[in-house]
Amino acid sequence: MINAVQQDDVTPFCPHCSQPVQTVNFREISGFLGKRYIYFCQHCRKVLGVTQRKGFWMG
Repeated sequence: MINAVQQDDVTPFCPHCSQPVQTVNFREISGFLGKRYIYFCQHCRKVLGVTQRKGFWMG
């Protein structure tokens, strides 16, 4: 099992530009199946991740 630990005293770095990440920018991606969001670095604007939230009818 992997444990998740909250650490508020550590600032992560962007894996692309190595700048400290103080703010994560995001925008919604339009589509048919639920809402999707793309997260990107505030400095270099490269993608950090994508998430999807299913609609209420999908469970």
